[in-house]
Amino acid sequence: MYDVAERSGVSIATVSRVYRNPDSVRAATRERVMAAARELGYVPSGNARGLASRSTGVLGLCFPDYADPGTADIEDDDAAMLYSDQIIRGMERAARRHGYALLIAASLEGGPESLVAKVAGRVDGFAVLARTVPTEELEVISRRQPVVMLAGPRADPSLDHLDHVEVANEDGQYELTRHLLNDHGLRRLAYIGVDESSPDVEARFRGFRRACAEAGVDAGTQPVLRMPMMTQAEGARAADLLCEATGERPEAFVFANDQMAVGALQALERRGVRVPDDIAVTGFDGIPLSRIVRPSLTTVRQPMVRLGEQAAELLIDRLRGEAGADPVSLMLPVSLARRASCGCQEAGPGTFGAV
Repeated sequence: MYDVAERSGVSIATVSRVYRNPDSVRAATRERVMAAARELGYVPSGNARGLASRSTGVLGLCFPDYADPGTADIEDDDAAMLYSDQIIRGMERAARRHGYALLIAASLEGGPESLVAKVAGRVDGFAVLARTVPTEELEVISRRQPVVMLAGPRADPSLDHLDHVEVANEDGQYELTRHLLNDHGLRRLAYIGVDESSPDVEARFRGFRRACAEAGVDAGTQPVLRMPMMTQAEGARAADLLCEATGERPEAFVFANDQMAVGALQALERRGVRVPDDIAVTGFDGIPLSRIVRPSLTTVRQPMVRLGEQAAELLIDRLRGEAGADPVSLMLPVSLARRASCGCQEAGPGTFGAV
């Protein structure tokens, strides 16, 4: 900074204002400072700024690595974006709007040197997916910086003081299941989920069961299958298992997410099973890939980008002292996308769920 000031013939304070509040410096002076910085290769030090202001200007996002090898060969980058990618996009967009950067931790393995703790020490506040970080660790971190929980219900009362953003998972699955039951007259529905560690998937299964109960259809107390991962490969394996099982085949495969449903569509095509003529297939999330597979996938669209944006906005409100004393709890609405995989023509969305 001293070198830039000397090269451009201004004070150090002026150089600082150019980077912190550029509109407070005349355009000609600002350009002279920036030209000197370019010549010298000067980039402001975030660490030095943090020492002076006790702020890093960075928000953190802690997320399990949900990469799906099944999307590796998709040339359209937007189509290959998954649930976590969309949340990252939304959070980064909102952070940038307020002058913050985003630090992403995509692996959450525990231990004394856990990545969550490392991220927490380098950011002003962070968002974390529900039930992916031990409660004790979140408790410690939230004493010194704001934490927003993403998705899933607040299952642990000790975390009630944290801000929380989720989507209407149960309502969304309820409406999709009612559509299959009432509009298509289907009765043999197979719900395919994942292990019970996912609160979102459990909420979706509750919506599925509620709709079935209202229609007098036995949905069982557990999903027909619980797959170890919510990937295309596991969706394909689930479809194979259900097709090879003895007894009457289900009329619809209701998957807990779009990635598994897309994998099932591919497996059914290999078997010569026609969708939706022989069997209907549905997903949940509304990832871009759900629109371009054939047949296009009936699903519940959740506002993934908005979920990330809301998390960043809540953190920034806390950091700026603009939030109230009480924790904020938001539930974002979802919408049903009726498409060809259940036998529908493309239809406009019907939005439901709390705001």
